[in-house]
Amino acid sequence: MDAQDGREPEQIPVGPPDGAAAAAATAGDGAIAADSSGTDAAAVTATGGQGVTDTRFFGQPRALATVFGVEMWERFSFYGMQGILLLYMYFSVSDGGLGIDREIATGIVGAYGGSVYLATILGAWLADRILGSERVLFYSAIVIMAGHIALAVLPNVWGLGVGLVLVALGSGGLKANATAVVGTLYAAKDPRRDAGFSLFYLGINLGAFLGPLITGWLQDNVGFHWGFGAAALGMAIGLTQYSFGRKNLPPASRVVANPLPRNRYAAAAGIGLAGIAVVVLGVVTGVIQPANLAGIVIVVTLAAAIAYFIVIIGSQHITAVDRSRVFGFIPLFIVNVGFWSLYQQQFTVLTVYSDERLDRTIFGWTMPISWVNSINPVFVIILSGVFAAIWTKLGDRAPSAPTKFGLGAIIMGIAFLLFLPFSGGGENSTPLIAIVGILLVFTIAELFISPPGLSVTTKLAPERFHTQMVSLYFLSVALGTAIAGWLAQFYNPDDEVPYFTILGLIAIALGIALILSVKPVLALMKGVR
Repeated sequence: MDAQDGREPEQIPVGPPDGAAAAAATAGDGAIAADSSGTDAAAVTATGGQGVTDTRFFGQPRALATVFGVEMWERFSFYGMQGILLLYMYFSVSDGGLGIDREIATGIVGAYGGSVYLATILGAWLADRILGSERVLFYSAIVIMAGHIALAVLPNVWGLGVGLVLVALGSGGLKANATAVVGTLYAAKDPRRDAGFSLFYLGINLGAFLGPLITGWLQDNVGFHWGFGAAALGMAIGLTQYSFGRKNLPPASRVVANPLPRNRYAAAAGIGLAGIAVVVLGVVTGVIQPANLAGIVIVVTLAAAIAYFIVIIGSQHITAVDRSRVFGFIPLFIVNVGFWSLYQQQFTVLTVYSDERLDRTIFGWTMPISWVNSINPVFVIILSGVFAAIWTKLGDRAPSAPTKFGLGAIIMGIAFLLFLPFSGGGENSTPLIAIVGILLVFTIAELFISPPGLSVTTKLAPERFHTQMVSLYFLSVALGTAIAGWLAQFYNPDDEVPYFTILGLIAIALGIALILSVKPVLALMKGVR
């Protein structure tokens, strides 16, 4: 226990995170699992859970298979769609695409990715105040499937707009609550908890691996809409099996932690409708348009993050120690934004690079572009166990969270500099093995910075602001993802050296600055490592 406040020390992650989603869920108790999802639902597992007698799913509760399945198929559909999304937008109409300017298309992808993480805040709020985690998960899966169907069957930019809005909202809701539901399957001291989360994250990365393979092959051979259709079918399979199994989930998964009083429903609905009206008015008047979408998401996310910090730090309900810890979180927030602004370019710059620079020919056969997106999940599956073993072996000698964040940013910057030896080459000039190596470095950086992210966030959070602090973490990912899309407009395949050099060095500088500041940051964190 930490001497200063009695909190548990940071737990060792046992499975790969879904990017930022639920990165802390592998910590040791139900409260941490709840925090990792942005909801409080899993905190009831101290009295709930299915007990050690249910071992029907690889030694885990049978109900884990239900959540495992829906999450695996959701990741299949999410990454399958995202693997071909940018190509669909900037490929010419004659090639089956929409013919959108590539710079605008990359901005849209970034704005969409940022919106997914913004939507986790809405999903967490709905779970905490109105529906509970399990119901939000179920309804979110339906919304996701509807979004993929829209992409598959609706024509032109209308299908793109409707589809991306629905998938972003649904994915945010599912991402915010799936981990909380898993947490309710175990009693607080159930020794199988960590292994169960490891199995859960295996499903996440299996879906992320398979999705781009299937949708990419379909896009390459029969067209984009067949790929989007496969994503819709995958989500339908996941939703169907979840529909049959959800009745076996424990009542704790449906608990509404902080019910919204009935007399405030109308006000909440009014705020929601007003928000929708503002967006519609912005689109109609031309204030919101594809060319500036990433910038708008950046501004909105930054404003929300600043507001959250002001509310938490200025609260009279937190102690001086709590306030200091929130200040200690600010450097981690900044470095996390920088990390994700580079890491998420897998779906923007790396897609363009794979299209124009990468030699994808293997023994006379040309690999689909989107298959590059299946490389990272393989490395995550392999290396997450290695990292868990290393941190376990090091024990108290393991690096602190600020050190891990700093190292993650430095390694991410190095990954960008590794593009330089191949810069300026012509079509098919970069060997496939080079991208495999670079993505290996991407993954190592991710495992330094992503698994500890939400874990340390929940430890730094004041008691009254657990959900808000988790929301802040998701806002850092949303901001970084939107910036990734905005930055991609400056990528020029004909002049790559400045782009990779500047961004790589900025990331390295951020990491070094944090490592040099570890002592004062740890002092602000008041015993939390």
